[in-house]
Amino acid sequence: MKSILQRGFTTAEFEMRATKAQQKMRELEVDAILLTTEPNVRYFSGFHTQFWHSPTRPWFLILPAEGKPIAVIPEIGASGMAGTWVEDIHTWASPRPDDDGISIVASVLNSLPSRFGRVGATLGIESHLRMPVANYLQLTTLINKEFVDVSLAIHELRQVKSVAEIDKVREICRITNVGFDKIPGYAKAGMTEREICKQFGIDMLMEGADECPYIIAGSGQDGYDSIIMGPTDRVIEDGDVLIIDTGAVRDGYFSDFDRNWAFGHASEQTKAAYRATYEATTMGFEAARPGNTTSDIYNAMWKVLEANGALGNDVGRLGHGLGIELTERPSNTATDNTLLVPGMIMTLEPGMVYAPGKSMVHEENIVITENGAEWLSKRAEPELLIIK
Repeated sequence: MKSILQRGFTTAEFEMRATKAQQKMRELEVDAILLTTEPNVRYFSGFHTQFWHSPTRPWFLILPAEGKPIAVIPEIGASGMAGTWVEDIHTWASPRPDDDGISIVASVLNSLPSRFGRVGATLGIESHLRMPVANYLQLTTLINKEFVDVSLAIHELRQVKSVAEIDKVREICRITNVGFDKIPGYAKAGMTEREICKQFGIDMLMEGADECPYIIAGSGQDGYDSIIMGPTDRVIEDGDVLIIDTGAVRDGYFSDFDRNWAFGHASEQTKAAYRATYEATTMGFEAARPGNTTSDIYNAMWKVLEANGALGNDVGRLGHGLGIELTERPSNTATDNTLLVPGMIMTLEPGMVYAPGKSMVHEENIVITENGAEWLSKRAEPELLIIK
């Protein structure tokens, strides 16, 4: 079934995002926010292009204290930006190493009302500036305002999704499930990790995914020891366990979940580890309700893993936020303590080392609602699937 979900967002959606950000700006006492990364520029403008893969040109979006965002972008993107709700667009012929848009950005920022004398930028946690450091330092000398970090505020704005955003994640999760459901029909011992993942990616594209930028695989006799490498040309053998974890994209929004299979047979120890991670997702799901925190989710899942003999967890967290990026804040850790509110899309990702050199990781996608959590991914089977 090909997707019929409408692409893009209404102007009202972007107006809502800007209004919420401007309310936060007043609280933080900043006159404007300078945005430079693809997710943030797209979130506030709707400018969606693959051209970000080219590192040559910088792109800037300025959100003033009132009104619509202001774009300062290379001329090559002018027609694309003009197709968004943004009307005030300044361009230059880029690349221009001696002044790649910096003087224009400075001019725009200096022209804005200066109530607080501060400009926000994503300078902190889980953020970066997609521009040369030298250019940023130069910009700090050209404007009559002080730069301050607003990275946490941007994270907080983006982590609560609108209905339209949730629908997009729900749809890419559906597409991803279709790809996973097909794997037992063709995967078999004698194939390589790469061959299986290639067909998996094709199936998701045929079902409606725009791209599948993240497909990893790990395999080994009765277990695997890594969940971030591969796929490789390793040939699957009888007795192997295979994990595939994917982040597929449709209309700019990600899915992020995994599935595990055994080929021919699996030990009782490995089957028990699978049951433990499955049960942990159940407990995490029950803890994922408004008023609780990400640490409550973590504790609910880790309690199950620990009770089932977990030797450790080398992932560092048991899930995270999800949306316009594959991984977003917050993190499910013992100390994160982010309050859960309706509209947050999260992954539940319990993982355990259950024997030396052997891990089991299970991941699902959920959304927090007024009444608790809702599955966005179709849950995996409660028992480890054996492919004969």
